Amino acid sequence: MKRTLRILALLCLSAIFLTVSALADSGPKPLLTVRVENAPEEGYYLDLVAEGEYEGHSYGSGESEYSGIDWSYSDEEAAALDTELLDTLRAAVPEGYHACTAEGTGGAPMWGELEGTPTGRQGEYLHTFRYFGVPDTYQMLFATASGDTYLFPPCTRTALQSSVTVDWETKSVEVPPAWIGYVLQFLCTLLPTLVIEGVVLVLFGFSWKQNRKPFLLVNLVTQGALAVYFSVTAVQSGVGWWYFFLLVPAEIVIAFVEGGLYTRLLTGSRRRAFAYGITANLCSALLGLLTVEPLWRWIVSIS
Repeated sequence: MKRTLRILALLCLSAIFLTVSALADSGPKPLLTVRVENAPEEGYYLDLVAEGEYEGHSYGSGESEYSGIDWSYSDEEAAALDTELLDTLRAAVPEGYHACTAEGTGGAPMWGELEGTPTGRQGEYLHTFRYFGVPDTYQMLFATASGDTYLFPPCTRTALQSSVTVDWETKSVEVPPAWIGYVLQFLCTLLPTLVIEGVVLVLFGFSWKQNRKPFLLVNLVTQGALAVYFSVTAVQSGVGWWYFFLLVPAEIVIAFVEGGLYTRLLTGSRRRAFAYGITANLCSALLGLLTVEPLWRWIVSIS
């Protein structure tokens, strides 16, 4: 028994350590998806433009300077970009502003997609801009292969993860209500969490039939609380890079809360239930990184 307890204690401590490390870069982050309707028939690039001239910035160790292109594209992908089209886009950036992908951000980095991904609908593409460097207030800048450029009016993000629709043909912008962004964010974190932690539940030897109700209830409560936590802070203080510092303690609290709730609610060993709660959160944190963005893209593309 003592040996078993020691093993469980070591597993829990390892899971906690790995969870803290993983959660330092997991969970919901700033994400803006731009849906382009009636896109240009010729090649085009789309980028976010924010206030302030780009003066170069060093990320990571600070030993080298990275542009937005360096951050968003591999060397091979960057070499495949249309340099003339890229120059056209950069030349269209107003004085006192910077292109977040084509040039770079002044603080936290951002991944951007100059080229859109087809949704399957005629003339419709999706562009994704993500990570903490996504600006709160931005303008969308188009540049086409024929040299045509257009800068849309300023928009403001009101949700951590949101979408906006632009119609190239009519030069119009549609920004959905903030609550839609919160609902989509909630679904994109809840659905993969249920799948991943449900599989771990069975792997830990718990009966799905006997435990599915408390499992679903606990995840609805904790994921709902996380969504409310972020929505309230966004309403009060806007969205920005500092979400990183709010995420880690919130996820750690949720891991231990779920461990405690499962200890009381799951049918089976209490120690195993607590170990499951910690391990399941670790797995969802790690694997969720691979599933949240594709799921977000899919939900936005059909909404």
